[in-house]
This record gives sequence, C-alpha cells and structure tokens, in this order.
Amino acid sequence: MTDDEWVPLRLELERWRLAGRQARLWLRDDDAIEPTEELESLLRITRQSSVPLTIAVIPAFTGEALATRLSLEDHALVAVHGWSHANHAGPDEKKQELGRHRQAQVVLAELRDGLVALERLYGPTLIPMLVPPWNRISEELVPQLSAQGFDMLSVFGKAKAGSPMRLLNTHVDVVNTRRQRGDRPHGDLVAELVAQLQARFDSDDEAVGILTHHLVHGASEWEFLTRLFAETMHHPGAVWMSARDLLS
Repeated sequence: MTDDEWVPLRLELERWRLAGRQARLWLRDDDAIEPTEELESLLRITRQSSVPLTIAVIPAFTGEALATRLSLEDHALVAVHGWSHANHAGPDEKKQELGRHRQAQVVLAELRDGLVALERLYGPTLIPMLVPPWNRISEELVPQLSAQGFDMLSVFGKAKAGSPMRLLNTHVDVVNTRRQRGDRPHGDLVAELVAQLQARFDSDDEAVGILTHHLVHGASEWEFLTRLFAETMHHPGAVWMSARDLLS
C-alpha cells in the first residue's frame, strides 16, 4: 500500500469539509459466533479509533461466551444474522438461507427464534435489524419481517426505494468482489469508497456502509481498516455513526 492510494479519499473528504458537510459512514461485520483472536483485533482497532461497530451474530451457534465478551464493549451493537447461515439453494444457484427454497412460515419462524434468542443474550445491545446471510432474502419475506419483531433490514448495495422495511445497507465490501476474495487492492477499495461518497455529495440520503468479515481477514484487510480509520476518524469531512443513531 502506498500513500498515493489514499489521496483520492483525502480530496473527496476535503470537498465535503469545504462545503461544511460531513459524509456519514457506518461499519457492519458479519458471521460472529464466539470470541476469537480475529474478533479481538476488530474490537481493538474500532475501540481505539472510536468507530461504532454493528456485529451480525448467527443465533443458532452463539451463546453466553460472546455475549459476555461484547458486554465489555460500549461501542458495539449486535444484529441478527439469519438463523444458522445454512445454504438451502441448489448447486447452480447463489447461496441463500432466506430464499424461496423453504416455506415462508418456516423461515420466518427461524428468524423470530433468532431474534428472541439474541434479545435474551444481549438485551439493549441488540438492535432489531436482520442481516441476511450472503445479503440475500426473498422479496416475499421482507413485508413479513416486522410481524416477527424486526424494525430494519441490512443487505448490500444501494437501498431500494419503496421498501416495506427501513434499510441500512452496506456498500463497500473489504473482503469480497465478483473478481476477488481477500487481499483486495487498497486502491480499488479507496476508489469504491470515493465513488460512494461522490454519489451522495448532492443528496446525502444514505450513509455509506463498510462491510467486513473478521474471521477471514488477513494482514491486508487489517492494514486497510486501520488506515481507513486513521484517515477518517478526526477528519471534519467525515463522521462514523452507529446503526442505532442512523435509524433513530
């Protein structure tokens, strides 16, 4: 990574500063189950940088150990990451847990059980947000989520207008693209983030969500996040916000 790779972000944030505005950023991390060294790394760098964190927890496989650990972190919120992160799609389909491969009532019952389980474990640290595994959910399920106790939905990509649920999406995946999984060039990630910021400069209607997967991060991902936080946390043209504040 070279310093030049970060110049486009600095220039874009300076544009926001000169306009007297702040670009809103938020951070979502997926697939947590239990305390791990990788989770400790994520908690440490976000805490040190004062970056609010939303952790999508898989209800079927988590328990008291993770809840106890996260209770010590006042900057971390918890969301519901499906039920078991199981793929029910066929071999020629994209992976899905919340698709049309099972009866809707079965899927919704699992989601309700997951929300109840995490409410018991996390109390007020839990936000009633559903994060579908692989960021995919059948459109027919979305209007029925509120009846299961969910207030919001978080997937990947620009929020669709007219959604029956409040959306708080992610837009830059630190790990995955269609072309590469892991070790993404930092210049590419910076360019994606800048493009998202530029699209919001005239109408800042949606915070930019950064998506991470702590369990599969290597040195490149940790280096990128550490540098991203250093570039943004004290910049007057940007502000990191919690999911709760963004949806309040």
